[in-house]
Amino acid sequence: MEVCGTHTVAISRFGIRRALPRNITLLSGPGCPVCVTPNEEIDWAIVLSQQKDVVLATFGDMMKVPGSFSSLSKEKANGAEIKVCYSTLDALEIAEKNPNKKVVFFGVGFETTAPSVAHSIISARKKNLKNYFVYSAHKTVPEALRALANSDELKLEGFILPGHVSSIIGSRPYEFIPVETGLACVISGFEPIDILSSLLCLIRQVNTKNFHVENNYRRVVKREGNKVALNIMNEVFEVSDSNWRGIGVIPGSGLKINEKYADYDAQKIFKIDVEPAKEAKGCRCGDVLRGILFPYQCPLFGRTCTPENPVGPCMVSSEGSCAAYYRYEVAQ
Repeated sequence: MEVCGTHTVAISRFGIRRALPRNITLLSGPGCPVCVTPNEEIDWAIVLSQQKDVVLATFGDMMKVPGSFSSLSKEKANGAEIKVCYSTLDALEIAEKNPNKKVVFFGVGFETTAPSVAHSIISARKKNLKNYFVYSAHKTVPEALRALANSDELKLEGFILPGHVSSIIGSRPYEFIPVETGLACVISGFEPIDILSSLLCLIRQVNTKNFHVENNYRRVVKREGNKVALNIMNEVFEVSDSNWRGIGVIPGSGLKINEKYADYDAQKIFKIDVEPAKEAKGCRCGDVLRGILFPYQCPLFGRTCTPENPVGPCMVSSEGSCAAYYRYEVAQ
């Protein structure tokens, strides 16, 4: 299983899946942060965007993701003040230029984006900005891998570990996997030769039963990770339980804003009522994210659910499994 949306796209784009022998199967896991964000969190952002004097800032991938009753793009079309940001610096700038508005950044992502969001909160305090807030929907990868490795639904033999996340956290946080579960693990880069050589590493581990975390992306990933980024992240966030679409609540797999920076925590500042979340009828994104269903096996895939008219998030995000299959595999 590859546990990174960028790996999924690269595998599909370069035809790696089709080139493999039949006894090797690659499953796409929950490696797209947009995709694993549950409707309850998307609904919260949608309702918040409807509040008076609120500017909701977010990354572009979140705009078209359907919530239970609407999407951010629909709310923007209906007049909500929603800004697409390329970085958290954009959101800070919006807050500085609009002191009479409450600017809320909808923080979605894994350990890759969490440090930049944490840095924006630290910067807001230094600038004495009283109108900047963050909704933290961040999730962390290692505990999700534990849940997948222990799943009765899957018969995995190894993980292609995420390169981007690993550039931040390093290889050390994965070392429990081969010890506890007996699964092969390789951290991979994103070029075709990276992925193919990582598959070779996995096969060798399986054949020799020498299971360990192998770093096949040494030009970027260190065992101890990026200490500067980790320190920034740990300054602002603390570990929490988190709900993953299709998987459920995974203990210790989320990041919430700690008490030191509670004044910037949108969930504590804004008291809003959100209706119970609902899933789109027939959408199998949750099963795709768990790796128990290939995207093309969903009855909506390529019919009522396309990138132009997505029903579920896996077809929305540029890193979503369904979008990658639709663009590079099934269409060919």
